Amino acid sequence: MSPDPGTAETARLAARLRAVGCVWAEEEVALLLDEALTPAHLEALVVRREAGVPLEVVVGWAAFAGVRVPVEPGVFVPRARSALLVRLAVEELGVRPAAAVVVDLGCGTGALGAAVASARPDAEVWAVDVDPAAVRCARQVLAPERVREGDLYDALPAALAGRVAVLLANAPYVPTAAVALMPPEARLHEQLRALDGGVDGLDVQRRVLAGAARWLAPDGLVLVETSRGQSAASAAAAGAAGMTARVEVADDLDAAVLVARPGR
Repeated sequence: MSPDPGTAETARLAARLRAVGCVWAEEEVALLLDEALTPAHLEALVVRREAGVPLEVVVGWAAFAGVRVPVEPGVFVPRARSALLVRLAVEELGVRPAAAVVVDLGCGTGALGAAVASARPDAEVWAVDVDPAAVRCARQVLAPERVREGDLYDALPAALAGRVAVLLANAPYVPTAAVALMPPEARLHEQLRALDGGVDGLDVQRRVLAGAARWLAPDGLVLVETSRGQSAASAAAAGAAGMTARVEVADDLDAAVLVARPGR
């Protein structure tokens, strides 16, 4: 927005956001100023943020692992910790030939697939989500014909069976009873099915692992986001699906990822 509203106005807006619990108020104001077209537009953005609408929804996009992805209302906002999935996927692709197939199940905005494609433009990236709004977002950052709407593997073309080198899944893993304890930005503004993983949080993970064998290449890899507290249960679910598994953690991201391969 031009002209610059000045430091006094910036401080006033930051104080408004801080009063409603925005920890990074100054940074958020700077972003809102960049996005606002007019003073009236800026005020409308600030009011939405004061009302608790996630910043990414207010501005319509999120930055994740070096890429920018669109965010529609209700769509799961990518978290910084999910960058560990991208790191591990890119590392795996580094030892594979060009045009390896990557599938992002439950892709949300398409952030994981877009970040992998940015690092490895030669990869053949597919993405699936059951939410039409998420599919619309992902089709803006991935090849539209490779973004499918549907429930997990049901949406994948049969021609991918046995060809997937890396299968990514940031499936919901919050236990049902813990959803009510999540920050309001998540539990009030993201769809419940994107958060609730069932009684122990692993219902969708189990479905991902159980169905992976048909789609993976013989040396294919499954990467599933989990939590440190659930990592043993996630590994056990992989074992029950006939896979060997380990858990990778990243302290800088406070992240944990299940790494599983077919066979024992």
